[in-house]
Amino acid sequence: MDDVDIALCLAMDVSASVDFAEFNLMAGGTAAAFRDPDVLAAATAGPRGAAAVALLLWSGPGAQDLAVGWTRIADAAGAEALAVAIENCPRLPRPGATALGEGMAAGLAVLARAPGDPTRLVLDVSGDGRHNAGRAPGPVRDLAVAAGLTVNGLAILNEEPDLLDHYVAEVIGGPGSFAMPCADTIDFADAILRKLRRELLGGTLVV
Repeated sequence: MDDVDIALCLAMDVSASVDFAEFNLMAGGTAAAFRDPDVLAAATAGPRGAAAVALLLWSGPGAQDLAVGWTRIADAAGAEALAVAIENCPRLPRPGATALGEGMAAGLAVLARAPGDPTRLVLDVSGDGRHNAGRAPGPVRDLAVAAGLTVNGLAILNEEPDLLDHYVAEVIGGPGSFAMPCADTIDFADAILRKLRRELLGGTLVV
């Protein structure tokens, strides 16, 4: 793969609290975001004019799946290829506990294999519940920060209205990190669109 400015791993919660209708809203909303011209502009705004994106699905301990491998976005065709892959990806991890730290660790392993010599490595975590199984998220976040990575969060609040506080305290960290709330999965498409625009630009744009 040619060089990229950013490698972005999307780590999406598919634990038991996320039913198939909700998963379809999340996957469909993410695919739609990559068809948005503002997201393409953000992905190609750096000096290398490209981003690499992968999608990881996570659930309980030992239940993580790289649903969409690294895809380079340098033009509309690349963004469309990624969108098609995301909206057609199967929900492979079995629904289980919310192993948030395990999902984050799996995402960091995906980023460690990022192609294109990226200058920024970003883990984008989205979910609807607190960690309740496996390794705790805080120490995983600390490892990411120590390595110079950024971890951002999108907290879906329909199950736990105060989940954003958990994401701020235990999930996000690193240069330009931020957490955003999302009221429900029906609002996910708008939330992930705003989030991708912000993190692809390095957190410098308030949207």
